[in-house]
Amino acid sequence: MAAGTAKHRHSSRRSVPSRRSSFHTTICVLEGLLEYERAGRKSAAITKARKRAENYLLERRMFRSLRTGEVIDKRWLRFSFPPFWHYDVLRGLDYLRIAGIKPDSRLSEAIEIVIKRRHQNGRWPLNHLHPEYIPLEMETGVGSASRWNTLRALRVLRWYENSR
Repeated sequence: MAAGTAKHRHSSRRSVPSRRSSFHTTICVLEGLLEYERAGRKSAAITKARKRAENYLLERRMFRSLRTGEVIDKRWLRFSFPPFWHYDVLRGLDYLRIAGIKPDSRLSEAIEIVIKRRHQNGRWPLNHLHPEYIPLEMETGVGSASRWNTLRALRVLRWYENSR
């Protein structure tokens, strides 16, 4: 799996193969590799691939272009649940928390985004609902307080604060 992901990275917007992956692909592969390792299937190649992908996100401050420093996709600053295969800053930070990564200065701007998204009532809203079908209603609606985004945001902020 790890070898295959490195060979088949490509940009969804170009027909020419790219040396870089997409954030959407990266987060899905990261979550899969971490669970694979936790299931007792550790190998040096998988750990190396996972660390390289984690660094990919960190080098880009979780949402910025490495080349220009611009926000790659403003939709990533809006939190959804369930995320399906889509990337957003909260999902990326939550992955790093689950993986036990020690936060560093490269995360400060992404953490600020999480803090700024908090409503006056202390909860985080559902900012975006993806079009994929889900057979049960998990959230009340876009703009409303989201128990899942609130849970994930609180966990991320606690992880960040406890590392200081």
